[in-house]
Amino acid sequence: MTSSRRSVWEFQYSVECHATRRFAWTYWTDISNWNDPPATFRLDGPFDVGSRLTTILPDQTWHSTIRNVDSEREASIEMQLPDAVMTSHWMFEELSQDRVRITQRLALTGTHAKLFAGQASRLEQTVPEGMSKLAVAIERAQGLQGAE
Repeated sequence: MTSSRRSVWEFQYSVECHATRRFAWTYWTDISNWNDPPATFRLDGPFDVGSRLTTILPDQTWHSTIRNVDSEREASIEMQLPDAVMTSHWMFEELSQDRVRITQRLALTGTHAKLFAGQASRLEQTVPEGMSKLAVAIERAQGLQGAE
């Protein structure tokens, strides 16, 4: 492994929720469900390999590319930074018929990755809350679907 592909920062967090893996995956891959104000998101194409994701914040815009999709199981999204890459790898693990573990693993790599490590480490504080909110939203949406 070359030094440019070695992670200078990594973080992983998991949540469990009462939902089928299929429902959790379908909910998550529909970016209209992504709720992370003030950020807004736009996906150019289907949630599939090669599609571009744009994250728009009040003072900046970030572009990412979906690099890997194993439907209902995992996906990797890479955000290109100046001479660095932030990879977000999501995994959906079926624990039982109606329970899933969702894991997000973040890694920062590249020649100048160290320049972004301080900013990236802030995600260690925000990702757990965001993923907990995601689990609650998935459970609520599945409950609403079951009530119809």
